[in-house]
Amino acid sequence: MDELQVRLAAPLQPDSIVDGEGIRTVIWFQGCSHDCPGCHNPSSHDFNGGFLANVQDIAEEIAKLEFQDGITFSGGDPLFQPEALLALLKATHNNKLNAWVYTGFTYEQLLKMAEEKPIYREVLENIDILVDGRFVLALKSFEVMFRGSSNQRIIDVPKSLAQGKVVLVEKYV
Repeated sequence: MDELQVRLAAPLQPDSIVDGEGIRTVIWFQGCSHDCPGCHNPSSHDFNGGFLANVQDIAEEIAKLEFQDGITFSGGDPLFQPEALLALLKATHNNKLNAWVYTGFTYEQLLKMAEEKPIYREVLENIDILVDGRFVLALKSFEVMFRGSSNQRIIDVPKSLAQGKVVLVEKYV
């Protein structure tokens, strides 16, 4: 992990109450090719934008956090940098924090991707909650919690992997 780098869109943002359940620190990844019309964070799409950071340095920042319930990985799309994401997910759990990940990929797409690149399976095995699916402007809703559009799902990943099917977090359905 010492030399592994991650491209971020912004410094760590602590104390968020809108990017998942509880009080969270958000790590904004840089780079996304989903190109969802109406995306709330288009400046994070350029794969050459943002800045590079050492994953070890970010892990050390995670270890120093206080009064946080978890870490949210957003962007851009963190799944375009699976090695860095995996290392940071492990750092999150090592510090007894839960991990939410926002992605434009669906859970099913990630399982398919894992067939060719096993790291995606390992990433899934280290996510507590996955908010999946592209933002769809026509389905934009202020009625759904922690999502931008009603097609996006809030998935309990450990239960989904154990049961072999998508298990939604019922209180957010």
